[in-house]
Amino acid sequence: MKAMQAPFVSTRSAMSRRRFLRATGIMLALPLLDSMTPVFASAKKRLKTSEAPRRMLGICNNLGMLPEQFFPTEVGRNYTLSPYLEALKQHRNDFSVFSGVSHPDVDGGHPADICFLTAAPHPSSSGFRNTISLDQYIGERIGHLTRFPSLTLGVNVAQGARSLSWTGSGVLIPCEEKASEVFTRMFLQGTKTETEAQTRKLELGQSILDAVSGQAKDLQRSVGPRDRDRLDQYFTSVRELERHLQISREWERKPKPKVNASIPLDPADPREYMDKVKLMYDMARLAFETDSTRSISLLLDSVNSPAIEFGDIKTTDGYHNLSHHGRSEEKLKQLRAIDEWHMKLLGELFTHLKSVREDGEPLLDRTMVLYGSNLGNANTHVTTNLPTLFAGGGFKHGQHIAFDKQHNYPLPNLFVSMLQRMGLQTDSFASSTGTMRGLEMS
Repeated sequence: MKAMQAPFVSTRSAMSRRRFLRATGIMLALPLLDSMTPVFASAKKRLKTSEAPRRMLGICNNLGMLPEQFFPTEVGRNYTLSPYLEALKQHRNDFSVFSGVSHPDVDGGHPADICFLTAAPHPSSSGFRNTISLDQYIGERIGHLTRFPSLTLGVNVAQGARSLSWTGSGVLIPCEEKASEVFTRMFLQGTKTETEAQTRKLELGQSILDAVSGQAKDLQRSVGPRDRDRLDQYFTSVRELERHLQISREWERKPKPKVNASIPLDPADPREYMDKVKLMYDMARLAFETDSTRSISLLLDSVNSPAIEFGDIKTTDGYHNLSHHGRSEEKLKQLRAIDEWHMKLLGELFTHLKSVREDGEPLLDRTMVLYGSNLGNANTHVTTNLPTLFAGGGFKHGQHIAFDKQHNYPLPNLFVSMLQRMGLQTDSFASSTGTMRGLEMS
């Protein structure tokens, strides 16, 4: 470990992480403890059970949409659809649109996309550390009910730099970008030999955790109070991981669901952006239809997308450059075409979710779809007045809920409403101040 200047002098002898791990014969990282740095200073709330499973799909387009084309000019239930929302007119009673909402203190322009589902403040500041994302919060609490606690999907993502999914300790969860691999994981059953091999890997993982936990008990008695607190948090995480390993092992032995669909062909060219978006919507729908997971995030990394081709339209510049249109009519024309296509694909997703029945109910009524952006206006990089559309989930929709565009209402309040709709007993998430005002359940 690289030496650092100490702010105080310790009289304890230093303990090496490597020395501890060598004693166990296993390489598994421990948390950084004071005693490991020379001279340097769960019981969880569980699901409130409900007969009807609830699901969540969180989608972020990190270049947003042209606000004057997205936001309605009227409020309430009898509002006139905006130009973009016209593409969703057949579903107008299945979604609500919000204006005047944002994440408090989430600033910094483009870096704010990683906070779309976390609402962690000041993502561009030095020393920033993200917090748990909405999808992972859900996965931690009800993920044991399905084969996959959550799915983290992406389109044209800058891998290692961007994701909507973050753990409670602020670790990025990489996006899966190949629809074929997502499909294979969900639906293709391995051979008996492959299944046994995977089960052995899971058993080995659990035995490693058991060994490290056993060796570390003595360590807890020989460190200071701060280190004991850190170790307690660490072992809580280990126990949670052991639980997930056990659940994974059980799921490995269960047959995967069968679907009337073929392995998708992954577009090879990032310019086939819209084809990728459609495939990821298909994967999300199939995952929910088969109850393979109940929590999905999808990052549409428009910032990282080149000039794109869809339908009979070909853009002449990269998506990001088009977003900085400077009121150029030619760029605005292309952006409108892109945004309208996004709405078209979203409408198709709603149609497909409504066509699937689960216990006599449309799947959309049990699926909350959040579609929005971290930017209110990509041309100016503002992170207020975020374009936000919320569909399904059994809420009373068909309305434009408008808040103050200068003093925004906290979007995390919607997250609390979503969590409660999933049966989770919580009254707060991130910077929330309550539940979403004006949103009622059916």
